[in-house]
Amino acid sequence: MTDANPSPPPSETAGDYSTPVSPATPTETALGLAARIEGLLFTSSGPVGTDQLAAALQVPMASIEQAIVQLESDLKPRGIRLQRHNSRVQLTTAPELSEEVERLLGLESTAHLTRAALEVLAIVAYQQPVTRPQIDALRGVNSESALHTLVHHGLVDEAGRSDGPGRPILYVSTPDFLRHFGLGSVQELPPLELPPAAAPAPGDPQVAPDEPPPGRGP
Repeated sequence: MTDANPSPPPSETAGDYSTPVSPATPTETALGLAARIEGLLFTSSGPVGTDQLAAALQVPMASIEQAIVQLESDLKPRGIRLQRHNSRVQLTTAPELSEEVERLLGLESTAHLTRAALEVLAIVAYQQPVTRPQIDALRGVNSESALHTLVHHGLVDEAGRSDGPGRPILYVSTPDFLRHFGLGSVQELPPLELPPAAAPAPGDPQVAPDEPPPGRGP
């Protein structure tokens, strides 16, 4: 005798749901230390100390320094540069793009510095840290106005006080100075060419360094 109510055939979509199926997990690519430093510098609005990077990434300072050298090399053919100022680093636009950046952002060209300001800036760049009395002694004139202009434009900044008499203010160059002149660090400054020492005129007495001047005893 045939069953009047046969059981329906199993559905083709029926399945065993007792074991959940995990979704596919995308392959994660670990970033190298140089790339992680690049990411941190990209999010920062200003220079970041290497000690801050070491603390944030929880790696030794030696590893940070090696990765910074690698990142600096990797960025050379690109439109971004790694700028170093003392123990701080930051990402900046390549100096070759200055005109294009000004056109893109509608910026006015940087105001030209006076000759006096350029003289003071050169002294600070090569002699830093340096005080205003030292700058005045090298130039032979008062440099207060030129220093004020450079500080106003962010090219020079105060960096504490000297231990000398009166404890005058010490001045150093800034990261903006490096950007202004397209430098990655102060080590990239061109060698300072000093004029040769003037030769003594004919007939002038020549005194050996270890001998007293004529007319004076030892």
